[in-house]
Amino acid sequence: MTSAKSRFSNKIFFVLLCVLTVAILYPLLFILNNSFKGKFFISKDPFSLPNSETFVGITNYVNGLIKTGLFKAIGWSFFITIISVGLIILFTSMTAYYITRVKSKYSTILYYMFVFSMIVPFQMVMFTMTSLADKFHLRNPLGMCLLYLGFGAGLSVFMFAGFVKSIPLEIEEAAMIDGCNPLQTFFGVVFPILKPTAITVAILNAMWIWNDFLLPYLVIGISTQYKTIPVVVQMLVGSNGNKDMGALMAMLVLSIIPIVIFYLTCQKYIIEGVVAGAVKG
Repeated sequence: MTSAKSRFSNKIFFVLLCVLTVAILYPLLFILNNSFKGKFFISKDPFSLPNSETFVGITNYVNGLIKTGLFKAIGWSFFITIISVGLIILFTSMTAYYITRVKSKYSTILYYMFVFSMIVPFQMVMFTMTSLADKFHLRNPLGMCLLYLGFGAGLSVFMFAGFVKSIPLEIEEAAMIDGCNPLQTFFGVVFPILKPTAITVAILNAMWIWNDFLLPYLVIGISTQYKTIPVVVQMLVGSNGNKDMGALMAMLVLSIIPIVIFYLTCQKYIIEGVVAGAVKG
């Protein structure tokens, strides 16, 4: 009886997983399908497959590249994403190590400030943030990296702190007895142990930064040479709601490909890092 219930539960679970898989993959397939259709046919019948009448080959991709300059935007997106993720991993791991190892009232307050920043909606600070970006001359790619460091610090410190708690103090004490100073202890002993969480933090932040539209739009805008992928794709939407749907779909496909490849390559580390931080913390 128990075995029959277990098989039935497994079947229900399998069906639910199939439904979720379809729900997640369908928007991607919808965009890919329409990227090969003429823009008028996309509006007329967006759910049909391309046929001899609607199929336009790579015309949408060529038109989109000409109108947006997507390759240059991909370069700036790579630059901002890589530098931002590197800064987040470096500084938040060191901060989490300090907060965890230095037990004081101030370190506790600092930790809860980082945790609190995770629940503050971006809309509450975006106007203040744009004013500060003007004041401190942050309307450039390096400025964007600093802003992403600030917005990504909360979750990253929280994850790193949970893992640092699991590292035995005896390992660090042994390194100090061997003559290591705190920085040598952190980079030579602690940081290699943090690798699973560091990879998870890198993946989560890279996916967020790569796909982010609002922050680059507010800080960099559309009138500079530093536009990222989401910003240049949005440029295909003209005034009064006019848009080239074919080119828009094609550019969405090209913008999705790098981050999908990155995610598929590193997806196993996400679960490993999250579970390690949660269980050991």
